Amino acid sequence: MEADGSRGHKGVDAESDGFVTYSLLLDPHKCAKGYRLAWRMARPHSEPNALLGLRTLLSCVATILNPPKTGWRLGRLDLYVDMSVEGLLLDELQALPPENVVLCMSADDLVKADIRPTVLERRRQGYRFMLCGAAALPDDRELCSIVSHADAGDGHADFVATLRRAQRSANIQPIATRMATWQDFDLCAKRRLDVFVPGRQAIAPPVKAGTVLQPESMMIVRLMQSIRHNEDLRTIEAALKHDAALTYRLLRHINSPGIGMGLQIQSIRHALALFGYSPLFRWLSVLLATSNKGCSSFMAKKAIIRGRFVELMGQGIMRPNEADNLFVAGMLSLADRLLGVSLAEVLDKVQLPEPVQLAILNREGVYGRFIALAESCETDGDDAAQLAESLFMSPAKVNAAHLSALAWAHDVGLA
Repeated sequence: MEADGSRGHKGVDAESDGFVTYSLLLDPHKCAKGYRLAWRMARPHSEPNALLGLRTLLSCVATILNPPKTGWRLGRLDLYVDMSVEGLLLDELQALPPENVVLCMSADDLVKADIRPTVLERRRQGYRFMLCGAAALPDDRELCSIVSHADAGDGHADFVATLRRAQRSANIQPIATRMATWQDFDLCAKRRLDVFVPGRQAIAPPVKAGTVLQPESMMIVRLMQSIRHNEDLRTIEAALKHDAALTYRLLRHINSPGIGMGLQIQSIRHALALFGYSPLFRWLSVLLATSNKGCSSFMAKKAIIRGRFVELMGQGIMRPNEADNLFVAGMLSLADRLLGVSLAEVLDKVQLPEPVQLAILNREGVYGRFIALAESCETDGDDAAQLAESLFMSPAKVNAAHLSALAWAHDVGLA
């Protein structure tokens, strides 16, 4: 498995140390449509250099998500990037695929006459523009023809109605950008709005008391326990034969591009003969994350990203045989929100090594610091620098691991 998260990226100045964070773009059904990336300085109290931070962000994104050999690694998902006037001229922007990038710019910047030729050129190249911070659409027909998306704030009905009318002639898509609670999301969903969901809010509603694991989840848990107890292969195969759909999903996952086996696996016996029990436990943990039909798909995506993120950060720091522990710890740190039951109940049914349990429950131990660092990068990045330093890890490695995890979650085909 390639250690793509451990590679640094070229041309990154040491003064530009910072961390990538993101908001998820969700449609009204809570399916992920893209990411809005942001850059958080490693030293919040230092003098900011916004252009340098933007250059580093774009360079990192181009290197990890749009490498020359493979091209765009996020499929149909789009990236939204806050853009400045100076940023429109950066060479690093040209290394990104225009059809997958939306440049978010303030209304004050977009109406400036002296940058209009540059904006028009970028639009001709295929980049789209999102109008941000405007109380109303500008009375500028040319600008409205350039803009593809508009910041709808908290999704207020009057402004959304104005944008809907504009769609008839200019095809401007409104996106709600302010969400404090899931009730806010529900209001926007009723108005058929996509919503940017910040990291701190991108968590499913709290677990309700008295809920139990669904049948498929229980089946996967039993299989994971069988592997932990090193039960006979025939026992595991027999259990899988009772659920053809689960076997199909497991084989599809094993044969996905993200796993990178390099050959077609025809059966679970074939997989175990080649790779042993440890990878099977890991593969089943991915299926466990997607087994609750009542859970929104974006939560499974978030868990898979986190698992891969912490695994990649651990490469070169932890022993190779601990990679699966890091991955499982990262994924199952969201198990309560994924499965609708408490973490204690999940861990009671899936017996994990004590260091993994401590990390999942309390963010303790070295595994716990990896998860805490991932959580910081998923939200505001406030604690990222301190946590990265405690793990002797550079911001460049953290960012490469983070973006690689976004791509991997797409490659495995389950998130």
